[in-house]
Amino acid sequence: MASKKGNLSINSENMFPIIKKWLYSDHDIFYREVISNACDAITKIRKMDMMGEYELPVDFKPRVDVILNDKDKTIKIVDNGIGMTAEEVEEYINQVAFSGATDFLKKYKDKANADQIIGHFGLGFYSTFMVSDSVDIDTLSYKSDAASVHWTCDGGSDFEMSDGDKKEVGTTITLHLSDDCLEFCNEYKAREVVQKYCSFMPYEIYLSRENEQDTETIKASEKLDSDIVIEEVHPEKKEGEDKEPELEYKIKRRPQLLNDTHPLWGKTPKDCTDEEYLEFYRKVFRDYKEPLFWIHLNMDYPFNLKGILYFPKINMEFESIEGTIKLYNNQVFIADNIKEVIPEYLMLLKGVIDCPDLPLNVSRSALQNDGFVKKISEYISKKVAEKLAGLCKTDKENYDKYWDDISPFIKYGCLRDDKFCEKMNDYILFKNLDGKYLTLPDALQINKEAEAEAAKAVDEDGNAVEAEVVDDGAKAGDSKDSEEKEPRTIYYVTDEQQQSQYIKMFKAQKMEAFIMNHNIDTPFMQQLESKNEGIRFRRIDADLTDTFKSRTSKKVAAELEEKEKELGEKIKKALKNDKLNIKLEKLKDKKMASMLTVSEDSRRMADMMKMYAMNGMAMGDFGNEGQTLVLNANHPLVQYVMDNKDAENTTMICEQLYDLARIQNAPLEGDAMAAFVARSNEIMMALAK
Repeated sequence: MASKKGNLSINSENMFPIIKKWLYSDHDIFYREVISNACDAITKIRKMDMMGEYELPVDFKPRVDVILNDKDKTIKIVDNGIGMTAEEVEEYINQVAFSGATDFLKKYKDKANADQIIGHFGLGFYSTFMVSDSVDIDTLSYKSDAASVHWTCDGGSDFEMSDGDKKEVGTTITLHLSDDCLEFCNEYKAREVVQKYCSFMPYEIYLSRENEQDTETIKASEKLDSDIVIEEVHPEKKEGEDKEPELEYKIKRRPQLLNDTHPLWGKTPKDCTDEEYLEFYRKVFRDYKEPLFWIHLNMDYPFNLKGILYFPKINMEFESIEGTIKLYNNQVFIADNIKEVIPEYLMLLKGVIDCPDLPLNVSRSALQNDGFVKKISEYISKKVAEKLAGLCKTDKENYDKYWDDISPFIKYGCLRDDKFCEKMNDYILFKNLDGKYLTLPDALQINKEAEAEAAKAVDEDGNAVEAEVVDDGAKAGDSKDSEEKEPRTIYYVTDEQQQSQYIKMFKAQKMEAFIMNHNIDTPFMQQLESKNEGIRFRRIDADLTDTFKSRTSKKVAAELEEKEKELGEKIKKALKNDKLNIKLEKLKDKKMASMLTVSEDSRRMADMMKMYAMNGMAMGDFGNEGQTLVLNANHPLVQYVMDNKDAENTTMICEQLYDLARIQNAPLEGDAMAAFVARSNEIMMALAK
């Protein structure tokens, strides 16, 4: 076969059915597209007036009317915009994907500001065929010598054009709905859809029913020139009133205004009151719980972006924490929660973003892949971080109050965005055991005094002992460097009730720990450790620091070490557990016989394994890794075990000391709990004898 070249056959016969079915995923979006076109037409005629190429009537009021007729199964969208000539209908309607907005911008780019022209691709009009058997256009151009045009198409590739009878400048689009789309000419459905997509479009949008039969009564002082009066109403004078009551009119029900042409985000922050912000929040999000605070975004360079982000109060136990951020383009609703524009962690917020510069795809409901979009996302993240940092610095009292609600946003943001984490590093709060909030720098300093006090050489009775000098080869100038390199530890609590014994020890030594009991806290702590050199987090049962031990002389320490080996063998034999680490210490708290510490790294690894439920691993055995049983040499029970290793009750006491230590750390499970209860009963029976 000979080689051949040519053009693909693409025409309306094979493309139009695809456009009708697949142009938009949501069929109700035709309302947005046609009303957007109507607003564009009004913008154009106003610009022509500004440039002196057309003179608008003195009483001109820009508006779009949506008129429903459920009997005829029609919807009319009427505007008083620029209109079209027959040539323009031929050019903009009959040629698919030729955008009138684009052509207008090209023609008048040096004469007018183009920011408010909404249309771009020229396909929006064809969305009407997704819900219609046929569509009519009646239009009259603003040009002085123009004749009105009537255009109709039954949804195929054929159309008819003829002279029309429209008298007023503007355009009327009439949709003859398909039987399966009649819901769109229902008044309640139409109001819902138009308010969803068009609540903030720049010109007033009114909804009415053709041949309206409903009426309403108004006072004479409220009458408008456009009202259709059915009859006068003379209210009766009430007893005790001096003046005659005001005359009233019974009028045909007025069209309903569906939108706010001046949304709050378009104003400058200094011109907005708190009540306006709250009212806007209630209206847009149907949420009558007051938000904690909000951020008003207002930027003109290097791109145009405005918006308001609200931090809602969340009850995480009963509610979803997913928020809603509505994206607009020139006051036209595009979509909720578009992840390319809104940083993922900020989708927990509620708010609106309006960015006319966004590069949208043909259906206006998704974004083209563009580096510009990433810049917008980074800007939003930056402004949120600046607002939070400012609150912490200038209004710490309220910032403290907000923290429990906003911490999921911030912690998640730190995990997802390194730049956000860096900006927020010094404004992250930690709640201590007394409910006080401290920043990260303050939290790092809080235990220094207690640790310095603990460093003084005292015996178990608190009496000073002679300090022993150890020459480890350190040079005089090394102290500062070593202090800077010394790890800084933040202690935390995950369960105040379960870890109450450790908390009591901490408070007795004037040490501070912080409550970190949310699922996100473990990865969040690891993120902070990786971003802040020398910082480490330790749960209060992870280690036994010198703060809780009585300082001893070298001689006493050597004696304890020798006894620890002997005692360790006895304990391991009694418990039948060779993996358990045993430490013998002289604790300051003489009432505590034993306690259990679990290596921070081992416990974090065990938690991670449980979280991911790794197959084939005995979780119980893994969770016991890194355990150390600390025995208090100052306690009589421990002393009894040391002095009576082979006595009748020694094994039972060893088991009880271990279980008592475990209970302080985590609940006993299954057989261990049963054995503990039985042993406790046995001990009480022995005491009763």
